Amino acid sequence: MNKTMVRPVRDLRNNFAEINQIVNNHDHVIITTNGRGTAVLIGIEEFSRYEDFLHEQYINSKLDEAEKSAADPNTKWLSEEEFWQSVEECHEI
Repeated sequence: MNKTMVRPVRDLRNNFAEINQIVNNHDHVIITTNGRGTAVLIGIEEFSRYEDFLHEQYINSKLDEAEKSAADPNTKWLSEEEFWQSVEECHEI
């Protein structure tokens, strides 16, 4: 489990090496201004995993939408020929 540290914004300038070490240890740092949280620092690997997670959530939601649409009896289906014709028309624009 990651630890979360809370540090004032001035520590970015005054104690960057320490904050960098915290982030490199896969912990998180909440940056505060006047005692209020304004940002979160995370390592680049955690950020990448977070983006991957968000992308997976987006894909899953779109697949759910597609399944609901496919199950709807009012959904209009295209023949293969109609599909390719519509693709060609999109490329002509």
